[in-house]
Amino acid sequence: MAGNSKRRGAMRNPGSKKGAVVGSGGQKSKGLQGKGPTPKATERPNHPAYKRAQATAKAEQNRGQRRRSAENSPETVAGRNPVVECLRAGIPATALYVALGIDADDRVAEAVQLAADRGISVLEVQRGELDRITGGAMHQGLGLQVPPYEYAEPRELLKIARESGSPPLLVALDGVTDPRNLGAVVRSAAAFGAHGVVLPQRRSAGITAVAWRTSAGTAARMPIAVATNLTRQLREWADAGLMVVGLDADGTVDVDGLELATGPLVVVVGSEGRGLSRLVRETCDQTVSIPMAAGVESLNASVAAGVVLAEVARRRRLDLIKP
Repeated sequence: MAGNSKRRGAMRNPGSKKGAVVGSGGQKSKGLQGKGPTPKATERPNHPAYKRAQATAKAEQNRGQRRRSAENSPETVAGRNPVVECLRAGIPATALYVALGIDADDRVAEAVQLAADRGISVLEVQRGELDRITGGAMHQGLGLQVPPYEYAEPRELLKIARESGSPPLLVALDGVTDPRNLGAVVRSAAAFGAHGVVLPQRRSAGITAVAWRTSAGTAARMPIAVATNLTRQLREWADAGLMVVGLDADGTVDVDGLELATGPLVVVVGSEGRGLSRLVRETCDQTVSIPMAAGVESLNASVAAGVVLAEVARRRRLDLIKP
């Protein structure tokens, strides 16, 4: 009868032990092994966050490759005034392009003469070819090919400084993106006895023709290096015995109290807008401000660097003549 029937599968073997039926999910907890913590979303291949992270990494890699390609390619300066200025400044160049049928003036004549005096090839090309070489820039019939700048290694700068016979003086730029400011800092560094300049690999101007021109040719004599990580490089120099001083509007001392000037020193110049980055500021042994008259805006990066480097040079001269 239906009333006396029992459900199939609900019967228990009288000889079995009490407890959960095997396969029912009731296993003892000590018999289970955990799989560890759940991986982060960016580590799980099927998660959208992982795909976004991979896309970001690939884009960053592509940007780096494009930058390295640009850095390893020659640059062409276009226009009569820029070309003449570059040649006057002694910028290394491999060729001067002159458009056929150009309406020559004093600038064209001077450019050709300067190039010939320095042994730079003077090549006459069709105007369409010069358009292609200069990337469609307003060249006015003149183009100057400048080879990529050959950077030194950061460790070379300290070696050069130590072999100079005077206390090392290095200049580091933290995020200076204007090539004109970079060129002006290099010029000040050369004028006031620095032994080298270091740039960060990212978020920084490089030695382009504009920087060459602004440096008035001193970039040819001043060793310039690129650091993969500026903060780490500053710490390495600090471990080697150099004091690190950063230019900052709210410095712990003003330039008149820069007692560290006569010893081994790294002067760090911040970016045009933000100044020193947080990590670089924390790496500095001291931050230095420049006293100014009330109501005057802060100095730009290159001018501030020139003021501080001039003070360092002055103190070092006085230190040499002390009895």
